[in-house]
Amino acid sequence: MATCSLPIGFAGICTVLGVSESGYFAWKARPASRRQNQDLVLLAHIRAQFSTSSETYGAPRMHAELTEDGLAVGRHRVARLMRDNGLKALQKRRYKKTTDSSHGGPVAANLLDQDFGCDGRDQKWGADISYIWTPEGWLYLAIVLDLYSRRIVGWATSDRLQKDLARTWLSMRCGAQLPCDSRHPA
Repeated sequence: MATCSLPIGFAGICTVLGVSESGYFAWKARPASRRQNQDLVLLAHIRAQFSTSSETYGAPRMHAELTEDGLAVGRHRVARLMRDNGLKALQKRRYKKTTDSSHGGPVAANLLDQDFGCDGRDQKWGADISYIWTPEGWLYLAIVLDLYSRRIVGWATSDRLQKDLARTWLSMRCGAQLPCDSRHPA
């Protein structure tokens, strides 16, 4: 078993770090520099603006706000102070309106009436359209679920939310197998 031969104690730590004890105590007793004092003042302004913005301002916007307030400060200095103090902007979630309840089109009847039970495949289907944010924009996903087997029997994706999305999954499903098709016994 190997043993550690490092010196122990304050003098040993100074030796390992390559500093003299008197140099450490001189550094410890030295007052904060002018720049360190300025950083503390700037940090107070940054924290106030950060709180006012509901923690949504990043360094570029924070720099603009501080400049508007008459503080002469560089953007990189603001970024450093925010980073060193854990001030990271929160991203607002994107919102996409997908439902228009006040349309003039026909509304389909609720045939299931919350009764999702069934005795065999292809008797009842459930469908849903969801949307997902991607780097290329919104992606819409339509799926059809067989309520008996809980398997997806049809799906389609599109970059637009239109009637064709539902038609695409329906034609995909019907091209492979019709509901209650004789080729697919329950």
